[in-house]
Amino acid sequence: MAKLLHIETSTKVCSVALSEKGQIVDLLEESSEAYIHSERLTIFIDQITKRNNWELSDLDAVVVTSGPGSYTGLRIGVSTAKGLCYALKVPLIAVNTLESIAFLAHKKHPGVSICAMIDARRMEVFSTLFDADFKVIKCLSADVLEEDTYEKFAPFVVCGDGATKTKELWKERKLIIDDSILSSAAGQVEMAFKKFQEKDFEDVAYFEPKYLKDFVVTPSKKKPF
Repeated sequence: MAKLLHIETSTKVCSVALSEKGQIVDLLEESSEAYIHSERLTIFIDQITKRNNWELSDLDAVVVTSGPGSYTGLRIGVSTAKGLCYALKVPLIAVNTLESIAFLAHKKHPGVSICAMIDARRMEVFSTLFDADFKVIKCLSADVLEEDTYEKFAPFVVCGDGATKTKELWKERKLIIDDSILSSAAGQVEMAFKKFQEKDFEDVAYFEPKYLKDFVVTPSKKKPF
C-alpha cells in the first residue's frame, strides 16, 4: 500500500504528513521562532493519524529529513523516526532538506532553476542549486551571501527560510525570491515514494543526519577594511 509517515524538523517548521502511493493524504505543520519540535512533534503525529483514521501499525515506512538543518530539530526528528521504525518494524527513508524544498519550488515555478537555501546565521546560508530539469548544478555548500553570490547560475528562484536574507541584498538582480516556500514534509512525498519502491532504505541503527556544524562556511571574498 505504501502508507508513509513524513517528518520534517530541520528548520523552525515542525511538519508532519501522511502519504499513500506517492500522493499526499494530509499535512500538519507550524512554524515558530521558539523551535516547538520537542513539544509538538509527537502531538502532531497523533493528531494527523487519528483525523485520517490511520493506525501507526498501518505504516509501511517512516520518512525523515536527512538535513542539513538545526542540530536540535534534526535530532528530535530522527530520534522520533527511529523509535517508530524500531517499534513498528518498518524501514526508514531519508530525504534531503534542500532537495525537498526545491521540489516544492520546482512544482510552483516550472521551467526555471531553483536555489534552495536555509538560514545558518547572520548572512550565512546552506544551499543547493537545481536546473530546470531538477538536476543539481551546485552541490550543497555553506556560503556567506554577497551581492553577486551564485551570479553564474542566474536567473533562478530563491526559496527556503534563507531567501528572506536576499530580498534587500539582491533587489537589483532579476531573480524570483519566493520566501513562502519553506521546509515541509509535503516536499518529501514523491521522492520518498520512489525510494520506497526501490527499497532505498537507511540503516536505522547507524543513520545520522547532516547537521549544520558538519559544514564549514565559505569565507567572504571581500577584503577587510
